[in-house]
Amino acid sequence: MLRLITDFDGPIMDVSERYYQVYLLCLEKTRYSEQEVRQLSKQEFWQLKRSHIPETQIALKSGLDTEQAQQFSQIRKKTVHTQPYFDYDVMIPTALSALTKVKFAGIDLAVMTMRRVRELDYAFNKYDLGKFFAEDRRYCLGNDYVKTRDIEDKPLLMSKAVTELPPVTDTWMIGDTEADIAAAKKHNIKMIAVESGIRDRTQLASYNPDFILPDLVTAVDFILSQ
Repeated sequence: MLRLITDFDGPIMDVSERYYQVYLLCLEKTRYSEQEVRQLSKQEFWQLKRSHIPETQIALKSGLDTEQAQQFSQIRKKTVHTQPYFDYDVMIPTALSALTKVKFAGIDLAVMTMRRVRELDYAFNKYDLGKFFAEDRRYCLGNDYVKTRDIEDKPLLMSKAVTELPPVTDTWMIGDTEADIAAAKKHNIKMIAVESGIRDRTQLASYNPDFILPDLVTAVDFILSQ
């Protein structure tokens, strides 16, 4: 039996518009009334995010001062994982066909995400994704969980999954961040990093995943070919 554990944001959901809309809000809330700022285009902004440039640096590049950059970063942290901003997320166009292929192939499919229960449920209901992931194959944060850092929280979720899920002959992990790679490596799970999310190829390569592929459907085809 083969198991596939996939991250949600990045492999399945495109979060770039949500992050960009929150960027615009933070810029508007922190700029002085007469201040000239440089509003980055979505492409510029997302490239900085994918290069793992800190929020304060993005703020400075947009023409804010050091004090404003701190405020910008704080507002962003409070806002980016809240409604109504989750409404800006859309499914990656090929994700549905990838999930359908996995189910058709009889692979045990689990999702592992830093979203909270209510945030994952919201997207599942909006895009009818519950049919792909059984209740006991959804690993996410509790609504009241106090987050530390993804790179610490995600391996804890993976430990929980490894303990709870029935044994299989082979397991693969698909994700788009250093946290996904760390979680897989800690448990000797084969890791495919995908370029459809919040980190670019250079960033992903620096954490040494087993493979780097364009997106979920390419990764699924690769696993099925093994």
